[in-house]
Amino acid sequence: MAEESKAPAGPDLAQGVALSAFENDMLLGHVGDDDVLLVRRDGQIFAIDAYCSHYHGPLAEGLVVGDSIRCPWHHACFDLRSGAASRPPALSPLSVWQVEQDGGRVVVRTRQQPQAATSWPPDAPQRIVIVGGGAAGFAAAEMLRREGFAGEVTMLSSDAAPPVDRPNLSKDYLAGSAPEEWVPLRPDDFYPETKIDLRLGTEVTAIDGTARHVVLADGKAVGYDRLLLATGAEPVRLPIPGADQVHVHTLRTLADSRAIIAAAATARRAIVIGASFIGLETAASLRARNLEVHVVAPEARPMERILGPDMGDFVRALHEEHGVIFHLGDAVSAIEGHRASLKSGGTLDADLFVLGVGVRPRLKLAEQAGLALDRGVAVNAELETSASGIYAAGDIARWPDRHSNESIRVEHWVVAQRQGQTAARNMLGRHEAFDAVPFFWSQHYDVPINYVGHAESWDEIAVDGDIKARDCLLRYKRKGRVLAVASIYRDLDNLRAELAMERGETV
Repeated sequence: MAEESKAPAGPDLAQGVALSAFENDMLLGHVGDDDVLLVRRDGQIFAIDAYCSHYHGPLAEGLVVGDSIRCPWHHACFDLRSGAASRPPALSPLSVWQVEQDGGRVVVRTRQQPQAATSWPPDAPQRIVIVGGGAAGFAAAEMLRREGFAGEVTMLSSDAAPPVDRPNLSKDYLAGSAPEEWVPLRPDDFYPETKIDLRLGTEVTAIDGTARHVVLADGKAVGYDRLLLATGAEPVRLPIPGADQVHVHTLRTLADSRAIIAAAATARRAIVIGASFIGLETAASLRARNLEVHVVAPEARPMERILGPDMGDFVRALHEEHGVIFHLGDAVSAIEGHRASLKSGGTLDADLFVLGVGVRPRLKLAEQAGLALDRGVAVNAELETSASGIYAAGDIARWPDRHSNESIRVEHWVVAQRQGQTAARNMLGRHEAFDAVPFFWSQHYDVPINYVGHAESWDEIAVDGDIKARDCLLRYKRKGRVLAVASIYRDLDNLRAELAMERGETV
């Protein structure tokens, strides 16, 4: 179906607009058919594309911080001067526009030319190898080229598909509301055009830190000057009889999502085992495909460990409003054909099963290489491991987090992307500390949940607003200090909380 034409937003900036038209230092207008956002900052006016390049979030509802603007939906960040996507999940830049001021009026007519990439000194490493084709690995490779690195970049991925937008696999793509062409992070020709040597279906079996090469499953060696381990995580498969049957699925890769979609086409009932974020997002997506969905999980409330009891009750009620049937405080003990036996003594029949009981970091390669481990790969503030020249990012990395004053490992898409970018710059000699505040979002039907910070435990949850009314911000505290914030439709407040954490201020 063709998209309906949309009228341009606000005034015609090519005709000019008075400075008095600004409200809150932002003004949404258009140049021809392009929506353009004007931002007034310290007496200077910037003009930039009005929508985030990630999921088209409205930047006019975002937060201006210095010479940058942050998206209200998923906290991407753009440089107002260059349009560069300075923080994931956005990777593509926005256009910036030439601003003219004449007699108290602002006029915008033409785009500015993009800035040239940085050139790196001759003593920069010549060969960088990235093990992993997920969020961290792709973000690192893309950042190396964006920054002007001209040496060899080799990405070794065990996956059969090029890097994809993994959050989409359990959300819109699985629900049938996003086409598959939205899923790849970049088209296939991106890799040869940028001279990124992407090798799919490639297993790395060993690292030789002395010889500085990795060994592939076929026995061949690939040399490196710097190495990034971004091996990610793999879904947990329960050790129960019948969990290895073809109609029992996990969800991590594009192939997994495709298989579930294919099975859902002829299924009438699905059982999701586990009430994790990915489990419940899968449940919501299968309900969108009109399947009867049952969720079996041992906890009393879904997501209580991360979001607390009140939010857990809300999430359960939300899914029940959409027809999901919960079997909480229970577990599947066996799957015989299409029948699941429950520990409580009952049985459930289904055409399709999805395991959503979490993931475990892929640490085997790091362990064999003798790298320091601490419930993950231990890295310093610059994401370098215990071996010089070897870095780690994403689901496997445990780093010193200055916001929580703890060593943490986080399995979030945006964190992995941001770590990949920091690792890329540090492999080129930048010596940047990774200090981004962790962020993730989860989508359940039409309700988004945004979460910043990291709270493994808390002694108080302060609720501002009304959770049931889907208008709330929750502060997770320990000894009076806010460690994390979750919100529903409080996007600007969520951004402000993230900024306060970055600055070490009270949330």
